[in-house]
Amino acid sequence: MTLAADPDTSDDAFTIEDISTGLHASGFGRVGDGRTFSFHLERQVLMVEIYRPRLAVPVPHAEDIVAVASHDVVHVDINDERSLAAEVRDAVAEAQPVPRSGR
Repeated sequence: MTLAADPDTSDDAFTIEDISTGLHASGFGRVGDGRTFSFHLERQVLMVEIYRPRLAVPVPHAEDIVAVASHDVVHVDINDERSLAAEVRDAVAEAQPVPRSGR
């Protein structure tokens, strides 16, 4: 696990705050526009969830997810932090909005 503590990072920058590599890779960070995200691996697929801005709870609920992405990581070195971080950045950039049904 690595914590990213970079004092030069502004609040409007993409940041990975925590990253664990390997078969059970996971982590979380900030997109830069007030939203947070988390990621984890499921059977060689990187799953990313982006949450709505200004969450009031430490653990997001399903209704807090505003976008999702999945990337195949068969050709990514999941044991290398930089490779995994680059794949997470790409997945976050390509995340698609979660459709919401009108109530």
